[in-house]
Amino acid sequence: MSVAPFSEDQLRSALDKVLYPGFRRSILSFGLVKEVAIEGGNVNVQLQLSTTETHIPKILKQEIEASLGTIPGVENVTVLIDIQSPVSASSSGPIPIPGVAHVIAVASGKGGVGKSTVAVNLAVALSQLGAAVGLCDCDLYGPSVAFLCGVNKRPEADDKDQIIPVKAHDIAIMSMGLLLEGDAPAVLRGPMVSRYTQQFLRQVAWGKLDYLILDLPPGTGDIQLTIVQTVPVSGVILVTTPQEVALLDVRKAASMFRKTNVPLIGIIENMSYFTSPSDGVRHAVFGTGGGAREAAQLGIPFLGEIPLDSDVRASGDAGVPFLSYTTTNKTSEVADIFRKVANSIKIKF
Repeated sequence: MSVAPFSEDQLRSALDKVLYPGFRRSILSFGLVKEVAIEGGNVNVQLQLSTTETHIPKILKQEIEASLGTIPGVENVTVLIDIQSPVSASSSGPIPIPGVAHVIAVASGKGGVGKSTVAVNLAVALSQLGAAVGLCDCDLYGPSVAFLCGVNKRPEADDKDQIIPVKAHDIAIMSMGLLLEGDAPAVLRGPMVSRYTQQFLRQVAWGKLDYLILDLPPGTGDIQLTIVQTVPVSGVILVTTPQEVALLDVRKAASMFRKTNVPLIGIIENMSYFTSPSDGVRHAVFGTGGGAREAAQLGIPFLGEIPLDSDVRASGDAGVPFLSYTTTNKTSEVADIFRKVANSIKIKF
């Protein structure tokens, strides 16, 4: 048999330039390439995919053939694709994530209440208390954790094909925002949503963590159910604003978590009021006392009120968690609330 004028390393280097559709990560870094075989000038590539999207195998086959075809000496490329069914929820019940002591979810039931801001700053607050913390952005359709933390580095894979989370602000971060190409949306159907959720939880090299904070999407859908059915969640923090329209969705979220035996740690009320800088007068823009009343009705702790604060907005726009934004936050009312909640979690778990 004649010796090929190219090497497997050359082939793998070319495959590393083939991106999974809609992502900034290559098929090689995702661990989808199971075998690369050379027979003279012929190359055989074996892929293993878990998808229900019929167009993805076709796109990958075309791009692999085009990429390898540019290597001098390659005469023919054969791409074999083994398509497996997406991973479904475990029938054996929740299984712990190796190395993770406690999983804490941050949920709202409704979008636009500042849940991601709370999740990010809670993670930083726990880290500042000396805990090893990870932050997983489980909002696949509207990921914002990467932006709020100012990170855009593409995650890499280790020698076990696990994703290495990005480190920033002393916490380990994983978000769909780190994988999507530019402003591309995540176009995913039910089975793929569950699969990606499981990959973020179990195929990320989280290492040894005291806490893994989950920033959940709005609603009570596939992602929430996948998590509570497959991962033991130590507790959930509910985030709301004072108005009734937000509290309605919080009630639904609370009901779902109770039905799935996830403890409710308490409620945080965000955007509670605005203090006028000119005269120090408080203005209850979205009403008053809604979070405290809801906590009392649910029989769970009310963890505090977070006011509307321009520095919180500025820190988010700057991509820096508020607790890391300025030295003035050391005496900030907002920072005190985040630290209070973090301390209560550390005492409880």
